[in-house]
Parts: sequence; C-alpha cells; structure tokens
Amino acid sequence: MKDHDGPDRRLFAAAGSESHGPYALDIGPERAGWRYAALRVLALRPGGSHHLPTGDSEWIVLPLAGSCSVLVDGQVIELRGREGVFGGVSDFAYLPRDAHAQIASGAGGRFALAGARCERRLPARHGPAAEVPVERRGSGITAREVRNFAAADVFECDRLIAVEVLTPGGHWSSYPPHKHDEEVAGRESVLEEIYHFEFEGEGPSAVGHQRITPSRPGGADLLTEVRTGDTVLVPDGWHGPSIAPPEHAMYYLNVMAGPGAVREWQITFRHRPA
Repeated sequence: MKDHDGPDRRLFAAAGSESHGPYALDIGPERAGWRYAALRVLALRPGGSHHLPTGDSEWIVLPLAGSCSVLVDGQVIELRGREGVFGGVSDFAYLPRDAHAQIASGAGGRFALAGARCERRLPARHGPAAEVPVERRGSGITAREVRNFAAADVFECDRLIAVEVLTPGGHWSSYPPHKHDEEVAGRESVLEEIYHFEFEGEGPSAVGHQRITPSRPGGADLLTEVRTGDTVLVPDGWHGPSIAPPEHAMYYLNVMAGPGAVREWQITFRHRPA
C-alpha cells in the first residue's frame, strides 16, 4: 500500500511531478506502463497557443478552467468552457488520430487532453455541454454526480472512455469498490484507468483519500492521500472508495481505454451496491 518512501510511483503522481513543457501533467502509456490510456493537462497563458500532433491516438480537449478554440482538419471548434470544474459541465472537442491540432486561448486556462491509442480515424467534432448526460449515482453519503461526456454509450470514440465525477464534501464515491481487469463476456471488460483530482477550496484540509486493493497476487495496491493536481493510475485491482474531506467537494476526471473489440464499460463489484 504505502511505505516510508511514500505512495508507489507506478500508481501515483503528485501534482507537478509529471510536468513537461506546457503540460502541468503528461502521462502516456510509456509512463503508465500500459498500452492505451493517456492524460495531459495543458496550461495556456492569455493569448497562448499549442500545437498538438495527435499521432496514433484519439484525444478529447476538455476545458478545466477557461475557454479555447481548436483548429483541426480545416475546421475551428470553439469551446466555451467554464470557470472551473465545480462550475458545471463543459463542452469539449474530439480530435482524431493522425491529425495536427492548434489549441489557442485568448484569456488563458487549463485544458485536459484525454487520449487513447486507437486504430480507427473518426471525424473531428464538437461535444456540446447541453448534450452531456449528468447522472446522480448512489445515495446518502455515497451520493455523487457523474458527468458522462464521453461514456461508452454516449459519445463515439474508438477506444477512449472519459467521465467526470463530482463528490460532495464528506462523501464516498467510486463505491462499492469495483474492477475491470479481466475480459468476461457480458460482465467485465479490461480497461486501464486514470484518476485526476481537484478539490474545491484550498488549505490543509483539502485532501482526500484513494484506495486500490489487489484483485490478484502482486496486483496494484495503494492507499494514499490525494490533493489538487494529484493523479492515480489503475492498471488493475479493486478501486475505491474515493473519499472527499468534510469541508471540500472533490472532483476527478476518469480516463479509460482497453484492448476489447467492443468499447464498453463492464465492471465487477466487490460486493453488491447498496
């Protein structure tokens, strides 16, 4: 789980520890030690722009804070964005593999680039905020909000699945613990997963907890504090709960991708949901 040296670096990236150039966070399959899922957080100053070759991956540009324009395949996609992740749902842009995109922001901001290595080249397009399904999941202290902007049954991608989860202060999410590390037809699909965290407000109490429990001998095992900008990698294992502190709402962006012939989110619970 955790030793005197801190959380396992294979499973945990503290804020700023995986920065590179314009990226406040840059985690690709090589860093994660898997095949598909990637996450970058692009920080742009006012008037700034960034050239993104998509390579062998599909990407979604999701404003975390601010607005931007995205030029790709000869079209300009204007993203209205939002003030911050606790301010509501955002629109987003889908970028196909084998493309060159230019991301520009007049006022500056932070933009998540959720990616997955893929085979098919789908068209670039805009995902309007008004079309993002918002799901109320759980009850009592497990109640949370799930923004299914690129869920498997909502928005077409080749391999990428991505959602946002907003957990009220003092609540548990990603609960009951669940896994998706075996291919079981109709029941479970193999998906690599990334959690990227933010907390509403600042201060020493703006800290949550994340648990991964092994599902096999030698599997992923983590119990760690998480703060704004921290990232947890889930290659396998039972993940959850994700626990918000009493004084601060907790946000995380989930990015998933896997090898299955069908893009789907099939999970096994460690015990039956309440």
